[in-house]
Amino acid sequence: MGFQRFVKSIPKPTASDRTSLLPLAVRTIDSPLCTTNNLTPVVQNQLNQLMETHLTPSFTAKDFLSFLKNRIRYHPILTNLDFYLFNYAASVDSFRHDHATFEWMVRTLATTHRLQFLTALLQFISSNPCPCADGIFSCPKTEPIFRFAINAYCKAGRFDDALLAFDTMRRLIDGKPDVAVCNIIIHGFVKFKHFDKALEFYHRMIGERVKPDVITFNTLIAGYCKNSQMSLALQMLKEMKTHGCAPNVVSFNTLIKWFLLDGKIEEGIGMAYEMTEMGWDISAVTCEILVDELCRKGMVLKACDLLVDFSRKSVLPRTFDYFGLVERLCGERNVAKAMELVHELWRNGNSPSLIACTTLIEGLRRTRKIVEAYEIMEKMLQECMLPDSVTFNCLLSDMCDVGRAKEANKMRLLGLNKGLDPDSVMYNILISGFKREGKKMESEALVDEMLDLGFIPDIATYNRLMDGLAKSKS
Repeated sequence: MGFQRFVKSIPKPTASDRTSLLPLAVRTIDSPLCTTNNLTPVVQNQLNQLMETHLTPSFTAKDFLSFLKNRIRYHPILTNLDFYLFNYAASVDSFRHDHATFEWMVRTLATTHRLQFLTALLQFISSNPCPCADGIFSCPKTEPIFRFAINAYCKAGRFDDALLAFDTMRRLIDGKPDVAVCNIIIHGFVKFKHFDKALEFYHRMIGERVKPDVITFNTLIAGYCKNSQMSLALQMLKEMKTHGCAPNVVSFNTLIKWFLLDGKIEEGIGMAYEMTEMGWDISAVTCEILVDELCRKGMVLKACDLLVDFSRKSVLPRTFDYFGLVERLCGERNVAKAMELVHELWRNGNSPSLIACTTLIEGLRRTRKIVEAYEIMEKMLQECMLPDSVTFNCLLSDMCDVGRAKEANKMRLLGLNKGLDPDSVMYNILISGFKREGKKMESEALVDEMLDLGFIPDIATYNRLMDGLAKSKS
């Protein structure tokens, strides 16, 4: 109402006004939030020049939209005058807004959070429809325009304005509203904890024969779960079938998560198995929910058994990274179980990530299980999983400390063959290891290789190294 009164109060442009459009634009602005009273004469003159230069007396909707986009939008001072310029254009007898200017203005007001003007704009659109709606059909852009506004209202929690906009849109469009618009309102109610209103709007949807989709049901299932009404959430899952809508992985993940949060462990795990029985693939997110919640409740071994069972049934997704579970086991000093888990899943085709392998190797090193760490590293390299240099060199050092310099050098050669970048630390560790074992030929061969790779700066350093090896032998 305020907007219509505001538009009516705009004086009609005369011939003299069109030669100087700024005074007319200034007279249309009457808001404490955005006025030109505080603008300097320089800024007022700048706006005047912009309008005189880029808006001719017979400007079209396309011209006006280009003016807003290219001249006003990015201006550091004049950008807040866009809505008032929109009002000015509406007062020109020869001008008529179309859906392009409507959409631009709605999106601009919504994204800049000027919702106090948005309601008036929507009422103006309702009483001044787009030119392409002059026939028997409505403008096809009407619903997308209102949908953007409704989404902005719901994000801000202004549901009275959202419902008013929905009712206005309902009168303007042909046929039933799109389910996406209804989903926006339902999601907004659930997000702001007005679940009773979400259910009320859902029943209104059904009454108006708008067919709900999987997003509608997933939102309502999440609402029931957040209100600890798990039985009603399961009932909503069954209701999906009566409306010809199949649940998806999000439906099951929501139920699984909230069952576990409520301490109903067996129900949550059972829902995961039911998901596979209905033909749905378990996603990586499903596994993360199960593992995280079980670990949080101290049921780490149960999480391990669950993953192994999934892997044996070939339903464990290849994209799932069980690094967190390996880290948890290693942190609890249960490195043997972590190694057993990795070997079992790896054997079934679920390869661990690089970080999971690195974590396991570090856990094995801390418990002085060097041979087992060497086996994991060897398998990593065989599958072209290149470790970081610190982990690799630390394991080399540990192997040399236990008299396994030969195996350590073999691991180095395998790593270099797979693309691992050598460094001087790697060679120094192996030279020291061979030196302690009294293997002079192997040490000298590594020194020669260091010289070839440029790790020894000059021949004098090379000679000192060789002399040191000779003295240690003697």
